[in-house]
Amino acid sequence: MGITRRGFMKGGALALVGTSAIPSFLTRSVMAEMTTAAANKKKLVVLFQRGAADGLNIVVPYREQNYYAMRPTIAIKQNEVLDLDGFFGLHPAMAAFKPLYDQGHLAIVHAAGSPDTTRSHFDAQDYMESGTPGVKSTPDGWLNRALQAELLRGKPSAFRAVALGAQIPRTLEGKVPAIALDNVLDFSVGGRGPQTSPLSNAFQAMYDQSSDAVLHGTGEETFEAVKMLKATDPAHYQPAAGVVYPKTQFGNSLKQVAQLMKANLGVEAAFSDIGGWDTHQNQGNANGQLANRLTDFSEGVAAFWQDMGQEAENVTLVTMSEFGRTARQNGTGGTDHGHANVMFVLGGQVKGGKVYGKWPGLDNDQLNEGRDLTVTTDFRRVLGEAAYKTLGAKNLELVFPGSQVQPGEFLNFI
Repeated sequence: MGITRRGFMKGGALALVGTSAIPSFLTRSVMAEMTTAAANKKKLVVLFQRGAADGLNIVVPYREQNYYAMRPTIAIKQNEVLDLDGFFGLHPAMAAFKPLYDQGHLAIVHAAGSPDTTRSHFDAQDYMESGTPGVKSTPDGWLNRALQAELLRGKPSAFRAVALGAQIPRTLEGKVPAIALDNVLDFSVGGRGPQTSPLSNAFQAMYDQSSDAVLHGTGEETFEAVKMLKATDPAHYQPAAGVVYPKTQFGNSLKQVAQLMKANLGVEAAFSDIGGWDTHQNQGNANGQLANRLTDFSEGVAAFWQDMGQEAENVTLVTMSEFGRTARQNGTGGTDHGHANVMFVLGGQVKGGKVYGKWPGLDNDQLNEGRDLTVTTDFRRVLGEAAYKTLGAKNLELVFPGSQVQPGEFLNFI
């Protein structure tokens, strides 16, 4: 098939199945030496809302009169929002987030975004995933560099960085090896024969009796770990009692993230994304297109949080989207490409129950270019704090070159 180890790791998809019943000898072989985050059992989950989510209808500034003037048919009515602090309220489809906020696990950063003003989905996503707004030549992603900036204690786990999807996302490209995994129900790892993927067979053949520098361990150990993950049928994985994930692609991806993390294989960073946020037409208000997307999103994240149980204490989850939407609705009942947006941070160490960031206002003279919510918090300050305090990525200049993000500028939501 002409597959190389480097090429496989960069663009291939390796399906993994989590299990909580991993023999101690395998755990020792895979995690003989750990990084700082692994030693502290810290884990960072990054979720990308692709398509530019409408932050103004997700966390609604319902005390802003101009919000209603600019959105006559798509605004969320004051009696429909889930009140947070007397000024902001959640979209009613985000009901699953309200208990997380009330319990102090969920923090919100409003008016966050990129200093770059592009309205191109492709460029804006690339800049946010690379962590270098306005610079197209950056070869790697910010999350990969965050792992590089972490203090290493020997050889990290092969499962240190994982992404849900068919290929490694821009966020995780770089020197640190990352594994992309697609739907575990559709892809079998291990065992030769007609019931297994040709790519799976090629992977096993590649690592048989070989030493793998990319994965920082012997190929046999790595593949034994993969086979052990496979030993539990993913179709019969049981989330924690009472936890029900949405039966959607996004819900399934977060279920798999929980499986992997609960398998104790040394996952430090996990990435997933969810599309469908580009609401140019028929966006809806309390019901409709955006509401349906928010239900999937919030219920999936809440299920993941509950599924992690006591282990959620060591998890930090952060969300991002390339930019927000215009403050005014357009002529087709939707919104166009905007600027500032809302980010969520969920975690056991998070100081939640609060909306962070400086609110710029929605009066006409306060809008960016007369049309968008103005950015007051650089998204790199949010991601930088999450990486610094969760992964131990102390070299922020490496993670976000040229950004001048410093611990003294953190919002202190952790």
